[in-house]
Amino acid sequence: MLRFATDENFKSAILRGILRRKPNLDIVRVQDVGLSEEDDDVILEWAAKENRILLTHDVSTITDFAYQRVRAGKSMPGVFEVGRSVSIRTAIEDILLIAETSLE
Repeated sequence: MLRFATDENFKSAILRGILRRKPNLDIVRVQDVGLSEEDDDVILEWAAKENRILLTHDVSTITDFAYQRVRAGKSMPGVFEVGRSVSIRTAIEDILLIAETSLE
């Protein structure tokens, strides 16, 4: 099953809803692993080492760093951008659908 991490500003209501519906999902918050206030490139490096897909609302900077990693041939498990306008329910359902239908 896929492994996830949420960035520091990810909506906690989405995370709680995901874990309520799928408590065994492997998902951690970056602040719980000592990465509070770290730069995006540091968080992506950690996520790559841990083979975790980063869940984020940050469409302005994370994507640039993710593309830089890919262009440099570095490991990049993935980034899922959840728009702030997406409802909590839809975000939960979409993330769980991805997790449950993954081939990993």
